[in-house]
Amino acid sequence: MGVITYTDEYTSSIHPSRLFKVMVIDAPNLIPKIFPQVVKSIEIIQGDGGVGSIRQINFAEGNQLKSVKNRIDVLNEENYSYKYTYIHGDALADKLESIAYEVQFEPTPEGGSKNKMTSKYYTKADVVLSEEEIKASKDNALEIYKIVEAYLLQNPDVYA
Repeated sequence: MGVITYTDEYTSSIHPSRLFKVMVIDAPNLIPKIFPQVVKSIEIIQGDGGVGSIRQINFAEGNQLKSVKNRIDVLNEENYSYKYTYIHGDALADKLESIAYEVQFEPTPEGGSKNKMTSKYYTKADVVLSEEEIKASKDNALEIYKIVEAYLLQNPDVYA
């Protein structure tokens, strides 16, 4: 098994507390509402939503993926950090054992946030992932961030 690690950063004018609440804490309720063309539902299928819990993301019809399961490994509301592992789903296919994500939302002096995501792809045997496969995964994550950011900018009282 090999490990491929990528880190991405982006900045936002939204404070990390608001982004964290939408992207992590209240994701099962809000993400399907603001992203219905992609996410049908997010369900906690094991646990209470905290560390060790399993979330299943069910995708809307017409998407390449049907569903994925993520295990919550770290959930720290005080410093806005979140670690989870993608443990089951169509995207793992024949190439990946799992994908571990580490997300950190940090406040900036301007009142916004600097957001960092580290992704570790654990490949099966000696599988090599292409740059296109990695880029597609990163682009999907960035698209979700941008939609959430736009929603929060349009709704300044939500999670304020």
